[in-house]
Amino acid sequence: MPEPERPRTDANGLVQASIGAAALLALTGVAAVALPETFAIPHAVLSGVLFIAGVVAYLWAYLLGISRSRTEAVTLSGLFFLSGRAAPPVVSRRLRLATLAQAVIVVAAAMSRPYTEVAYGILAPMFGMGSMALWGGRHGSFPDRAPRS
Repeated sequence: MPEPERPRTDANGLVQASIGAAALLALTGVAAVALPETFAIPHAVLSGVLFIAGVVAYLWAYLLGISRSRTEAVTLSGLFFLSGRAAPPVVSRRLRLATLAQAVIVVAAAMSRPYTEVAYGILAPMFGMGSMALWGGRHGSFPDRAPRS
């Protein structure tokens, strides 16, 4: 049985950052639901920082995709969602699961404490989406563009 394809070492940082963000959101989300007077603001601040970082990563990925599209057939689904063969299955699975975990965590926390600072957490999954897009922009595998006639 062939050994599963491993992601490049330099690309693991984005995967680990997305998983780490999910863990931090879980920690602050549970704390904010349990003790909103103490932890609601830190959870909201973390969510805002992750949102801004995700937007920056998303825009950076878009610019990388534009520059790569000159020589490669970059697809939007491959760039932003790692569909097809844009990423090894282990990378796309981990990034998608981390983004899903971020979304589930913050929605559950926001539903537990609606109309409070905890609800700002719903902004945070943008970080997971941005990480996925940035991975696709930096490390994604796309076929060469067909020569123009």
